[in-house]
Amino acid sequence: MKRASPPSGRPGRPVRVADVAEAAGVSVATVSRTLNNKGRVDPELAARVRDAATRLGYRINGVARNLRRQDTQVWALIIPDINNPFYTAVARGVEDAAQEAGYSVLLGNTDEDEAKEQQYLEVAVQERVAGLILSPRSTTTDLSWFGGSGIPIVVVDRELDRPFDFVTASSYDGAVAATEHLLAQGWRRPACITRPSYAATAEQRRLGYLEVVRRHGLPELVGVVPFHDSGLDVITELMAGDHPPDSLLTVDSMLALGMISALKQLRKPIAAEVGLISFDDSAWAPVIEPPLSVIVQPAYEIGVAAAQLLIGRIRGEAPDGPQRRILDTTLIVRKSSGRSGR
Repeated sequence: MKRASPPSGRPGRPVRVADVAEAAGVSVATVSRTLNNKGRVDPELAARVRDAATRLGYRINGVARNLRRQDTQVWALIIPDINNPFYTAVARGVEDAAQEAGYSVLLGNTDEDEAKEQQYLEVAVQERVAGLILSPRSTTTDLSWFGGSGIPIVVVDRELDRPFDFVTASSYDGAVAATEHLLAQGWRRPACITRPSYAATAEQRRLGYLEVVRRHGLPELVGVVPFHDSGLDVITELMAGDHPPDSLLTVDSMLALGMISALKQLRKPIAAEVGLISFDDSAWAPVIEPPLSVIVQPAYEIGVAAAQLLIGRIRGEAPDGPQRRILDTTLIVRKSSGRSGR
């Protein structure tokens, strides 16, 4: 799998081809031909384009440029966090299915950053990739780049507020199962440690948790942790509250690691004083002490399913309307969610 270097850009909204076109007083197509050295462009117009690009600080992604000669055989895969094992497994599923069908995959990691996401999306359009698989930062991610491009799009994990082919796991049902499991183990004040609500899967998991605690008449204990944050401040505040949680549901494996570290600092032994269950069965989950109970998402299968949908779109074999595939989650019970102290 080829991985693009993080695109450069100015703070705030990235400079786009349309910005250069407007500044130079030419069409977007003229900008593209000039900067990519494709086709014939009037020298005066070309000079205006290059001047505008220099003034605005616009840069073409060099890795994507090198893929020109194979653009019809290249997909773009854009994900929010390559450090998260879930997305690593999704990427592997996409790549395996793509290679079997004769395609290469260009990977873009946005780091949950809106500007980086937009720049990678622009690269995908400029280089006329055969298709895009996207795990968006939020439900409102701007896909205006793709208007009229004809590039098929499949969305994975986090849903957009517009209809596209979509593959995910049953986040809501998984959160319900996890919360019910904590209650079945005898915990009575479960908390949900989640991510900002613009991430659709995190919001679905929060809602699944809330459905259970409301049905049982239990306190609603929710902590929201920004991406790339350990969550120490959030769990410390919850533990200092009037109704401190006695168990935790974390919505991803990175949060689980943060909570394990935080609970050690707070001297709250897992299973003895605080139950813990998390989404995603990372390689380390069964080997830590105590082993971590998890809600398993079929991440590799999600990647394969997304690739299959994209192949169908590229080959013109897909139905007219958007397709949705919701894969089941699985509860794996280990020692972290039990009550070893009772």
